[in-house]
Amino acid sequence: MASSFAPQYAALFARPWVVWGAAVLMATLNVFLFAFDRPWTASDGLRNWGDWVLTGAGLARRADLLPPWLYSGSILNIGVIVGGTLAALLSREFAIRVPPAPELAKGAAGGLLMGVGAVLAFGCNIGGFFSATSALSLSGLGMMLGLGAGAYLGLRYLLWEVAHRPGWSRGGGRIFLQSRAPAGRQPVAGALVLALIALALFVYTRTGYGTQGVFLLFGAGFGVIFQRSRFCLVRAFREPFLTGDAEHTRAAALALVVSTLGFAILKFTDLKDKTEWVFPAAGVGALAGGLAFGIGMTLAGGCGAGSLWRAGEGQVKLWVAVSCFALGASLVRLAATQTGLLRKLGAAVFLPASLGWAGAIVLIVAVALAWAMLATWNEATGRLSAA
Repeated sequence: MASSFAPQYAALFARPWVVWGAAVLMATLNVFLFAFDRPWTASDGLRNWGDWVLTGAGLARRADLLPPWLYSGSILNIGVIVGGTLAALLSREFAIRVPPAPELAKGAAGGLLMGVGAVLAFGCNIGGFFSATSALSLSGLGMMLGLGAGAYLGLRYLLWEVAHRPGWSRGGGRIFLQSRAPAGRQPVAGALVLALIALALFVYTRTGYGTQGVFLLFGAGFGVIFQRSRFCLVRAFREPFLTGDAEHTRAAALALVVSTLGFAILKFTDLKDKTEWVFPAAGVGALAGGLAFGIGMTLAGGCGAGSLWRAGEGQVKLWVAVSCFALGASLVRLAATQTGLLRKLGAAVFLPASLGWAGAIVLIVAVALAWAMLATWNEATGRLSAA
């Protein structure tokens, strides 16, 4: 029986998944998640973790704070981490990778900047850009511009560092628990993780929290898709400026179109409220938030989603980035709420209200197509690339 399933196992866990296929799968899963309850974002779940820590330390107080194991955004993030771990173990790619101290510092700085950006734009690159744009919110397109500019500035810094301070990130890294045998024990550990997911689903259902179990399942699905394909929105924004490679940019543009069409159908048919996921950040909030987030994700080497699944496969730098993201988002959100800043970041603009349904969809498809075409042109000419 084992030999009968070997080709299927190899197709799933011995070879990387096709990037564009994984992008379409991710977008489709996001549409189903929105139909179920809400779109995907990493930032509010991470902020929930930060709020929980600050409240436990007596530094903040929220009467409506849910524990991380009951809050939907937090459970999605836990699922992404667990899904990344599961896929890495089953593919024998799990390892605890400890980078040099300067890389850890960049992970911390990047995480803090992502936390700041996520508060200003009302979401991370997934929630504030991808899901918001799919929900036909103008703030999503504004954050897209900020992310592009931030990725460029972050990359310019990294290139400067390589040229002028190469010792900051050289040497000292260590790797633990890396699989060195073709068979090894990692798939067995992966089977145990899968059993734990099943157990968690059973416990949620038996205790009356079946919805939370579904969120965990969605998150694990996202984590597996990202880990197996290495699909990454950081690469979609960064690689055209670095190597000129446009594969992830084209995949991200395709995913954006698929997700937008799905969200539009749900809203047009009144299955979901038209104002849902339309953030009051169309203006300075989306642009400044995207800029800060773009710099941060480039320094950290992972965005809201990428930091989670990479942490799940053992990247210690991303553990630091996730921790600083959570605490930074919590602290900045607390300060922004107390100062009234959140009311001054922009307007909530639902594109069909201004352009009509057809006009709004055509605009987003045109933006996605232009993004993919520009990256493809640069891939052939190298005009915008550093290498």
